[in-house]
Amino acid sequence: MGVDVHQHIWPSSFVAALRARTAPPYLDGWTLVLDGEPPYQVNPDDHDIDLRVKRNAGLDLALVSLSSPLGIEHLPPDEAWPLIDAFHTGAATLPAPFQAWASAPVTDIDSVRLAHALDAGFAGLQLPATAISDQAGLANVAPLLDELAARGLPLFVHPGPATNCVHGRASGSAGLAAPDRPSQDTPAWWPAVVPYVQQMHASWYAFQAFGRPRHPDLKVCFSLLAGLAPLHSERQINRGGTSRGQVDSGLYVETSSYGPRAIDAVIRELGIDVVVNGSDQPYAESASLDFGDAARHAIQVANPARLLSRKESPS
Repeated sequence: MGVDVHQHIWPSSFVAALRARTAPPYLDGWTLVLDGEPPYQVNPDDHDIDLRVKRNAGLDLALVSLSSPLGIEHLPPDEAWPLIDAFHTGAATLPAPFQAWASAPVTDIDSVRLAHALDAGFAGLQLPATAISDQAGLANVAPLLDELAARGLPLFVHPGPATNCVHGRASGSAGLAAPDRPSQDTPAWWPAVVPYVQQMHASWYAFQAFGRPRHPDLKVCFSLLAGLAPLHSERQINRGGTSRGQVDSGLYVETSSYGPRAIDAVIRELGIDVVVNGSDQPYAESASLDFGDAARHAIQVANPARLLSRKESPS
């Protein structure tokens, strides 16, 4: 038994909201249409709640989140909120072992609406890495991060749109250079391996430089081992970078899409206490954690429990 902090399910209310749209992102049946990318055939079984419950029968908790690569958080408020509300409505009714991360548009910062979602039991807030890739992006979302910190709840950072652009609007803040749009012959794995990893690098170092001084107590979990950004600390130091220390106990990384070699390298850099289990289901599976029972318990149970713990309410 244990915890998986990174999964995706599209509840029926969210599927209906995507199908009601005529501009990207939208669903035509089960064909997903995104701006600047080829149509993607979604497997309906991936979002069948009963099948996913059976698939996760061995977990105590699986946290699901909005698919940030869709670019929803960067849409204008009148487009973003209906999709986010539809996701929240469906996610709130998911059966065990599922719980959800809340979402919020970065085009309409509303800490009151976030507070209502957190009061309803959402585990924390997910934001796309494209939204916090520099000082301006972090300043924009600061009220949301303040709300999380006041409750002791975490931020989950997930890759955003692979093109870093939605309907021609920059989806990140000014500092992150937009990668080229995929060409017709770009390999299918390209977005997950190149722009997603670049986004995670930028968000990891942006939070270290600009976010941590503003939010000293905020817990943050970076997906996909922060794109292995922690392994570049020696280069950072050699180029004049400074930090609060070798390890920030409030910055966690989850393991999705990596295996034992990468996980071992990050543990050697950060220690095991900030590494948590994530799978990215239905797109990937959790890595085999062949590090012994104590390490497996830390990554799957003890560390996620510390990441997700709430502050005690004042008596």
